[in-house]
Amino acid sequence: MNRRTVLLLAAALVAALGTALVFLYVKGADNRAEERFETVEVLRAVTTIEQGESIDDAATNGKLALEAVAKNDVLPNSQTSTEALSGQVAVTTIYPGEQIISDKFGPAAEALAAKSDLDVPKNDIAISVNLTDPGRVAGFINPGSEVTVFFTGTPGSGIGFSRMLLPQVTVLGVGSTTTTTKTTTTAEGEQTTSEIPQTLLTLAVSKEEAEKVHFAVANGEVVLGLRTPDSSIKPGPGATFDNVFK
Repeated sequence: MNRRTVLLLAAALVAALGTALVFLYVKGADNRAEERFETVEVLRAVTTIEQGESIDDAATNGKLALEAVAKNDVLPNSQTSTEALSGQVAVTTIYPGEQIISDKFGPAAEALAAKSDLDVPKNDIAISVNLTDPGRVAGFINPGSEVTVFFTGTPGSGIGFSRMLLPQVTVLGVGSTTTTTKTTTTAEGEQTTSEIPQTLLTLAVSKEEAEKVHFAVANGEVVLGLRTPDSSIKPGPGATFDNVFK
């Protein structure tokens, strides 16, 4: 067998091998494409399902729908019906488009435990107060901030005062801002109404401190002062008309 014949045979073998490899690649690509575009129906959220809401209520309120999902995109523990989750509630918020999976549902007690995510210090309790923008340092107070609580009021004697109520309190959470209306009357009897934004703040306090804060809210105005590591706040007599300019 001469050299030319050997080269021709080698070229034929290489060509055959190349053809086989191309065939296998194309077949694999076809299989991958088929898997990619093959779909199955799974339950998905149509609108937001709130934490603590039952799967049965979500279904009744039209918040669920069977939708086609690519086979490769189907999540583990996805559901095709509500049967297996009947009686359970969402342990976290489920947003539109999310697949319904069993991991996000459980007994009502489990959802309640998940929802109570405030890190309340030992021996303290959490309370919430509505404060205006000036009362919360124009929005600079965030969860974890340390604040001083001030109380401004007018006792039965009619003498107004402003005084530190609590030297140091931890802010656990800052809620959403809402708008309330306030009506004031001038000396001439004219009334003006204005809209005032208020934000709900959650504080960690002792039982005695909670009583003081609630009393102050009910009988005057509460504002917070933002503390820093270098703040030095000491109790004092407070400010009244008798000493405010001294």
